[in-house]
Amino acid sequence: MNPVRILFLFFLLVSAGSLRAAKIDTVETYSASMKKTIKAVVLTPDSYNSGREFPVVYLLHGYSGNYADWVKKAPALAGAVDAQGVIVVCPDGNYGSWYFDSPVDASFRYETYLANELVNWVDTHYRTVKNRQGRAITGLSMGGHGALYLAFRHQDVFGAAGSMSGGVDIRPFPANWDIAKRLGTYAQFPERWEQNTVINMLHLLMPGSLALIIDCGTEDFFFRVNNNLHDKLLERNIAHDYITRPGGHNWAYWNNAVNYQLLFMRQFFDKPKRN
Repeated sequence: MNPVRILFLFFLLVSAGSLRAAKIDTVETYSASMKKTIKAVVLTPDSYNSGREFPVVYLLHGYSGNYADWVKKAPALAGAVDAQGVIVVCPDGNYGSWYFDSPVDASFRYETYLANELVNWVDTHYRTVKNRQGRAITGLSMGGHGALYLAFRHQDVFGAAGSMSGGVDIRPFPANWDIAKRLGTYAQFPERWEQNTVINMLHLLMPGSLALIIDCGTEDFFFRVNNNLHDKLLERNIAHDYITRPGGHNWAYWNNAVNYQLLFMRQFFDKPKRN
């Protein structure tokens, strides 16, 4: 059997065997920018009691979801947290924030919350690696867009970013998923849509500035925009892992994809040790 396949099967077995070992906390955090308390789920690995500092992966939900989605709908997640030895934080994105600081509604300041307030809260309350080499962010669908959007704009905070079935170009969907409520309509404010769609933000990247992993199923309605993002990253010589395989926009796909995301993040966290 191929040695790489043996290692991957071993990883899956370890993940399955330690499924229930990670500790799952539901916490309340405060956003000063929105003047409200926001819940999050924090998963700590079974090795957390070792006393050392742990890297953190921020894992974002999709449109219509909430902070509890990942732990309720992705049973493989806890085992992957143990296998990779990372803290995973699942924030709440308020159903359809798209993780913007909305220019339309001042009560939606989820970029400020995620990239500043929540990161500071987690670093204060958990033993974390408190720099970009110890932080990564990823998510599904709306959260895939949000993860890349936040990482591109806050490279001092996050060193690695991923996307699963991400809405990485919002412009083809002007009537969908409350995006117009966050940015104003595309017809009235096209410049907001052009400036805040991930595929148009690649000028913020330099080769090697972020470790990137992008994953989308071939039957997903976001497959075309993910392929377009992949092509534009290649044009700009921005290194990234790009994964496609048969699958749609559903939890069966994301239960599989999250294992690859966390493995990629673990390799990023370990890179300074190897060097």
